[in-house]
Amino acid sequence: MKSLQCDCQHLLENVVGNKIEMNPLDPEEFRRQGHMVVDFLAKYYENIEKYPVLSQVEPGYLSKRLPSSAPHDEEPMEAILDDVHQHIFPGLTHWQSPNFFAYYQTNTSTAAILGEMLCAGFNVAGFNWVSSPAATELESLVMDWLGKMLDLPRPFLPFGNGGGVIEGNTSEAIICTLTAARDRVLRKLGHNSIAKLVVYGSDQTNCSFQKAARVVGIDPRNFRALKTTRSTLFGLSPDSLEKAIRLDINAGLIPLYLCATVGTTSCAAVDPLEPLCKVASKFSMWIHVDAAYAGASCICPEYRKFINGVEFADSFSFNAHKWLLTPLDCCCLWVKDPNALVKSLSTDPEYLKNEATESKQVIDYADWQLSLSRRFRALKLWLVLRSHGVQNLRSHIKNHCRLAKLFEELVEEDPQFEVVFPRNFALVCFRIRPSGVAGMSNGHADNEHGEAWKLNEVNRLNAQLLHAINASGRVFMSHTTVGGVYVLRFAVGATLVTEKHVIMAWKVVQEHANSLLSMPASEQHSA
Repeated sequence: MKSLQCDCQHLLENVVGNKIEMNPLDPEEFRRQGHMVVDFLAKYYENIEKYPVLSQVEPGYLSKRLPSSAPHDEEPMEAILDDVHQHIFPGLTHWQSPNFFAYYQTNTSTAAILGEMLCAGFNVAGFNWVSSPAATELESLVMDWLGKMLDLPRPFLPFGNGGGVIEGNTSEAIICTLTAARDRVLRKLGHNSIAKLVVYGSDQTNCSFQKAARVVGIDPRNFRALKTTRSTLFGLSPDSLEKAIRLDINAGLIPLYLCATVGTTSCAAVDPLEPLCKVASKFSMWIHVDAAYAGASCICPEYRKFINGVEFADSFSFNAHKWLLTPLDCCCLWVKDPNALVKSLSTDPEYLKNEATESKQVIDYADWQLSLSRRFRALKLWLVLRSHGVQNLRSHIKNHCRLAKLFEELVEEDPQFEVVFPRNFALVCFRIRPSGVAGMSNGHADNEHGEAWKLNEVNRLNAQLLHAINASGRVFMSHTTVGGVYVLRFAVGATLVTEKHVIMAWKVVQEHANSLLSMPASEQHSA
């Protein structure tokens, strides 16, 4: 024994002598480097408008700038942050720029960033209640607060036997609820019936639904993306849904799940929840409402009407990380029957058994999601709700809708442009009018190529316009195609955006449009 102690002492002296000892979590060094990183980010936000919004680098740029292997010895944080500025910044598309108008933003705030810091600092893996009671109970509390802010029906909230959970994203929320719906049916009909299960959405439903259906084992031939039209403002028609369901039943298939959307990805269309739910309920289907983008707006009384009918659904989700000043990842999901999730997602291994779980008096959120370990995401949401309050969050959303309305008015004032779809929330879909395309008004197109040629030409010119706008680096927008029509999407959602940024963005659009439209037809084709 004495010999072993001597060997250990010798080894310890050897390690210390060779400076192998280290403290990766030294409080003083954490304080020093933490201040450094906060200052770095503060300067980034001060200067964010100086950077091209859309990254201008070529694929593979970073491997030419950074070493091909990890450093053998430690490097100071000062040098690392300098590399971030010199090499990482050029490859960033600046999502927090006030000139970012693409996709749907993932905005953030001081409170949320500090909440993320607390989350990383505590670094708890709150898979069950006993692993960190505060993580579970704060999540339940925050989800209850949010549910009340949205005026969700009683059955979605804890006192109505429902409940909420923070998932990573909408894909996870749909996979979890679709799994619960699948198992509920297969317990009755047998696992062999899985090949007969059918799920329904529209051609505007987010692609995450199709991915979820694949993961859950739905036959790809049984995925229904029902066509929408301008006559329904690209919302899903209840008549189309019922017709599709009855055709499937007549073919021996089993209707399983409806995904209705409030604020579609392409054009912010809204599916009519109440009539759709009434159709799906006839066939005992699970009904999920995906309000990933627009759900946050429903904390405002004037927008709450868009989720009327949610009382007939089984589950509802929205992404706080899109519009509620909370960064990725933070998808809020409520279900009327939490036990449906638990029955499908619980594994109950021996090494996680404990008295609290056995008492049935606590929630183990690992049984409500795909992964076992989970981050303390409720902290950042709690900080946001407390730091801003409901009234300021409503003002934040209403201001973005006001700025989108301003942009819509600017488009409508210019005879070269048109707003293609009615504006919902803070998204404007617009394009150069067909009359602006060379050759559209001389009758030649009608005689020789018809409507398809005209549409292709208009789409091509608008695609050129978007490319020119984004290549300028001054603003960033994205596009979509709905009903064959190519449109530019102007989505207001950045935390730092103000009226001056919207007006500047419109000037950039006009500048590049005038340049394109002033070209002869032959040059428009080659531009």
